[in-house]
Amino acid sequence: MLKLEHLIEWSPEAAQARLNRTPIVALESTIISHGMPYPQNVQTAREVEAIIRAQGAVPATIAVLDGKIRIGLDDAQLELLGRSPDAMKLSRRDLPFALSTGRIGATTVAATMICAHLAGIEVFVTGGIGGVHRGAETSFDISADLQELSRTPVAVVCAGAKSILDLALTLEYLETHGVPVVSVGQDNFAAFYTRDSGLKADFRLDSPAEQARFLRTQWTLGLNGGAVISNPVPADQAMDPVLIDGYIRQALTEATEQDISGKSVTPYLLARIKALSEGASLATNIALVKHNAVVGAELAKALSAA
Repeated sequence: MLKLEHLIEWSPEAAQARLNRTPIVALESTIISHGMPYPQNVQTAREVEAIIRAQGAVPATIAVLDGKIRIGLDDAQLELLGRSPDAMKLSRRDLPFALSTGRIGATTVAATMICAHLAGIEVFVTGGIGGVHRGAETSFDISADLQELSRTPVAVVCAGAKSILDLALTLEYLETHGVPVVSVGQDNFAAFYTRDSGLKADFRLDSPAEQARFLRTQWTLGLNGGAVISNPVPADQAMDPVLIDGYIRQALTEATEQDISGKSVTPYLLARIKALSEGASLATNIALVKHNAVVGAELAKALSAA
């Protein structure tokens, strides 16, 4: 009979951290396989892991390999994900298929939240969450990340939602489903490539201790969904709002003209925006993920003490 423990494989580092009760920070793998080009994807993954270690926590990049949910990856596995053109982009619905067929799979925000929760990890660091796509009133294209945030008790540290999305509708959707949006260092929701979306977050909690108390209170009340911890990109790494909006609009138009839809939209847009910005967007993406790693590690430590 198949049991959960048969489906989860811990790396030696993550297993030791679990045994020692050292704070662990989950990391997604879609950012490696679908979010950045090689070799920057693998290099960034290693650098983000190193940042988390330097903060006194343990990183656990999550992926599906050889029919197992891998909690923590070694260098060879990171390299495999970074180079593999066949890696599936896994959300909630895809996890059973990838596991039962032995396919290689990179976890999105939604799937990483599920796997982190199964492993007892409370903090997850990513670049930006998915959300309501522009034009969703006709396409109904809404990321499964938002539903997962309403049901799975994991705090997601991000630079807001990807600015290729409709951020106002994304926040409305999160409000409808009772997902708190907590901003760090400012009142407004972050916009991935830029610091300020112009939209208010629900709450502002600047310190890890405040964030940890909030989360412990939420989960003690039985409000078992997650929370968005919106951490803006460092000011010196942010892009010009007018420039990035122009790149996004052009990329969206080209995606529509090429009939690109579904899971292929976000990877296409990120790659096209990188080309249009001559690499500036990738540099910003890398900077914001690293900044999120610092905030996520500090939150994991505060939660372990709360």
